[in-house]
Amino acid sequence: MLSVSDQNFSRFVLESPQPILVHFWAPWCGLCHLIPPLLSKVQSEWEGNLQFVSVNADDNFRLANTYRIKNLPTLIIFAQGQIIYRIEDFRGRDDILKSLQKIKFNQLAQSA
Repeated sequence: MLSVSDQNFSRFVLESPQPILVHFWAPWCGLCHLIPPLLSKVQSEWEGNLQFVSVNADDNFRLANTYRIKNLPTLIIFAQGQIIYRIEDFRGRDDILKSLQKIKFNQLAQSA
């Protein structure tokens, strides 16, 4: 998963021609470390319709502040530079998987 920062966030996320899921995380966040393997697994199911990147909230405080990150991990999906979906308040792996499946269902419904 590509790691983006304050310096390249606009180029990789806001200017992306396709929807992009941003995983805000921090090294001290145990639950945050469960997300990359889940995203890798789910990415193949999305058939290239969604890109995935990560942002270390500790190292990119301006971005974390801009997007009002209060809980980690937080997942935000952007499309054409706008937030279209936000997921936070995970309690465990099952919450993450349910949220990702809900997003996938919503994305498929919108593209139909």
